[in-house]
Amino acid sequence: MFEPVPLNLPACPFKIKQEGDVNFIFDDIRKKFLVLTPEEWVRQHFVQFIIQEKKYPKTLIKLEGGLKLHSLQKRTDIVVFNSQGEKILMIECKAPSVAINQKVFDQIARYNIVHKIPLLAVSNGLQHYYCTIDFETKSYKFIESLPDYK
Repeated sequence: MFEPVPLNLPACPFKIKQEGDVNFIFDDIRKKFLVLTPEEWVRQHFVQFIIQEKKYPKTLIKLEGGLKLHSLQKRTDIVVFNSQGEKILMIECKAPSVAINQKVFDQIARYNIVHKIPLLAVSNGLQHYYCTIDFETKSYKFIESLPDYK
């Protein structure tokens, strides 16, 4: 059973329940309890961070959306849309024990071949990296913090 650990994100009063030896956390976006894994712990914290601190509307957030990549079915952790329905932010979450390395950046870059989203974030709950993508120049730039929702 996963025991929640403190993260480098604001603390939140999550609804957590235990059934047998399994913990579940309530997902406020999908409106259901999910098995509390280390990655889910990070995902739920990051969702609350972008809603509470960065003012992204929760109605514009999609969790674990599917995508096809070279005929393989994959899942994005968090995708955020603007009010016109355009994808504006994709976030890849990892468990706190997973190092944020080139492999993680390669994963989100592969997903972005399909999505073409201008703002990307990667987090293991302890470290967070943000970058903007310029599709015209085929370049990216790391930025210090995640911009507030506009």
